Amino acid sequence: MRFLPRLYVGVLALALGACQGQEFALKPIDGSRAVRAVATTNFVSDLVQQIGGERVQVTGLMGPGVDPHLYKASAGDVRKLTQADIVFYGGLFLEGKMVELFEKMPKAIAVTDAIPRELLIAPKGGFEGIYTYDPHVWFDVSLWAYTAEAVRDGLSRVDPAGAGYYARRTRAYQARLRELDAWVKREIERIPPQQRVMVTAHDAFSYFGRRYGLEVRGLQGVSTVAETGTRDVQELAAFLVERGIRAIFVESSVPRRSVEAVVAAVRARGKELFIGGELFSDAAGDAGTPEGTYIGMVEHNVRTIVSALLGGEHP
Repeated sequence: MRFLPRLYVGVLALALGACQGQEFALKPIDGSRAVRAVATTNFVSDLVQQIGGERVQVTGLMGPGVDPHLYKASAGDVRKLTQADIVFYGGLFLEGKMVELFEKMPKAIAVTDAIPRELLIAPKGGFEGIYTYDPHVWFDVSLWAYTAEAVRDGLSRVDPAGAGYYARRTRAYQARLRELDAWVKREIERIPPQQRVMVTAHDAFSYFGRRYGLEVRGLQGVSTVAETGTRDVQELAAFLVERGIRAIFVESSVPRRSVEAVVAAVRARGKELFIGGELFSDAAGDAGTPEGTYIGMVEHNVRTIVSALLGGEHP
C-alpha cells in the first residue's frame, strides 16, 4: 500500500499513541484458542506458521511483490496489530519507518534479534546512518535458522501451554534448514569459480555471497529507497563488460527498469547481456505456491542463479 506522506504520518502517530495502552502489551492466553499472530513480510509469516503449526493463526501485512523498505502502514494495519496476541517482524530496519512503531510495542519481536551480532554484515558505507547491519539475513540459510528460536520463544511466552509443541517444531524446521543449506552449497559449487559473479537490482545478497562463495554486485544499495542514477548504470555496465559477465537478475519486489537500463548500456558497448531470471529478494512468491514459502523461495533463487551463470537463459 502506498499512501500520501501526510496520511502515513498521521497513521504512524495514531499507532505510536496507541502503544501507550494495553493493546500492545504481551499477555499470555490460556491455550483454549489459537494464538493470533501478525507478521510483516510473507517469509516471516511462513516462518511463524512453520513453528506455530495448528496452534497459531498468522496474519501477514505484506504480500508477494511488496518492498518492505518502502511499505507504509495503513489504519487497517494498526487494527491488525491491536488485535494480535503477538507480532513478528524482520528487524534491522528492514521495515523502514514501521520499526519506530514496533520498537515501542512490548508484544512485537524482531526475529533477527536471535542472530549473534558478530555474524551480521555492516553495509558498505551504511545508508544515511540508518543501517548498522544489512537486514537481508535470510539469504544465508544458516543465519535464518536462528530466527526460528525467536519465534519459538515468543510463541511460548504468549502460549505457555504450547511451549513443548513449539520446541519440537523448531527442532524439526531447523533440521530442514540444515539440509537446505547443504544443498545450496552443493548447487553453487557446480558453477566454475570465475563465473560466480551475481549482479542484481539492489544490494540484497551480501549474506548469500559470503556464505556460498559468490561475488555480489547490486545496482542500488542495501535499501531500495536510494535512487539509481545514470552514473550508477554506466559504472555497473563498465564492470560487466570488463569482467565478461553475461547475466544480470531482476527481483520480484523491485521495478525492472533500472536493470533493463544496465542491459541497454552493456549492449551499447557492443557486448551481450541477458536477464538471467527473476529472484525473490525482499518478498517470497504467491501464497499456495512453493515459492511462497521460505524454503521454496531459496530453492527457486538457487536454481535460477545456477542455470543462468552456467549459461542457460531464463525468460
